[in-house]
Amino acid sequence: MLKERLNKVLKIMAKEKIPQMIVSDPAAIFYLTGKWILSGERMLVLYINLDGQNKLFINELFPINEDLGVEKIWFNDTQSPVEILAKNIDKDAPMGIDKNWPAHFLIKLMKLKGGSTFVNGSEILDRVRMCKDENEKDLMRAASKLNDTAVDKMIKLIPKKYSEKKMGKLLSDIWDDMGTQGHSFDPIIGYGANAADPHHEMDESKVKEGDSIVIDIGCKKDSYCSDMTRTVFYKTVSDHSREVYNIVKEANKRGIEKVKEGVRFCDIDAAARDYITEKGYGKYFTHRLGHSIGIEVHDFGDVSAANTDKVQVGQIFSIEPGIYLPGDVGVRIEDLVIVTKDGCEVLNHYTKDLIIVE
Repeated sequence: MLKERLNKVLKIMAKEKIPQMIVSDPAAIFYLTGKWILSGERMLVLYINLDGQNKLFINELFPINEDLGVEKIWFNDTQSPVEILAKNIDKDAPMGIDKNWPAHFLIKLMKLKGGSTFVNGSEILDRVRMCKDENEKDLMRAASKLNDTAVDKMIKLIPKKYSEKKMGKLLSDIWDDMGTQGHSFDPIIGYGANAADPHHEMDESKVKEGDSIVIDIGCKKDSYCSDMTRTVFYKTVSDHSREVYNIVKEANKRGIEKVKEGVRFCDIDAAARDYITEKGYGKYFTHRLGHSIGIEVHDFGDVSAANTDKVQVGQIFSIEPGIYLPGDVGVRIEDLVIVTKDGCEVLNHYTKDLIIVE
């Protein structure tokens, strides 16, 4: 499986005439080796090339005994890791560089003439990661199933009238009890007017009758992320808020129905956005329709008006339309989908019927 992933990357490198590449993003290294290594400020590099002379450059502080399928080149804090790297690469060939490699490493390698030219090689690996294999799909299904359960638990806590911050702390306990690796991102729980802030930071606010409650949460399980949003109401819901909710729900449905191999991401965005605009709330839908997800909660790629790429089988991304009326009401409904040949598989199964919590 890992070898297949590397072969896909190498095939594109050959097509793009990039014979060697430095991979430094821990998520990308995990994708290719199956090993998470968080090296902090110390250099960590997986060097791959078309000749198969792949090497992992790693500080001795991070002992790795298992076979990762690549040669390990060790260094310590008294040595210059970039100089060691420069001695093991082809200085006469173009070098692909990962997007997250710190400038002080890159500039030193450039001074050492560690390649004939330097190009951004990130997109090669990013695009390979966008299309999930069957094992990855199963991991995403499992993480999303846990998220469905957690959302239900959170909704059932609302009558206790905990503050948003307290709800966030309780969610951490829920993830621990469910055996996850914790949050896949900082959760968003917003009551009332706070729900109208798409990226609200939880505070000491407590729920009031008539409030909409946005619950946007996700966990990481076996290194794969989940992400979903549901909006519910406390005790009562006004006709106006009900209208907003139903518009967002229909926009979510239209976005999902548009997903299919070969459809452009921008057209999926338009399917939801145009409906919200038609209903008079276009200026209150203030973000893209969705984002890619997998090992990272925001993988490369998005569902937006600016993305004219065509959807491919195996890609996983969110469909999350929202309407945010400042000082009034906020509603967002989010599901993850896996692209199939003729449509998509929705990973979230928690109801989208309007819920009034008593």
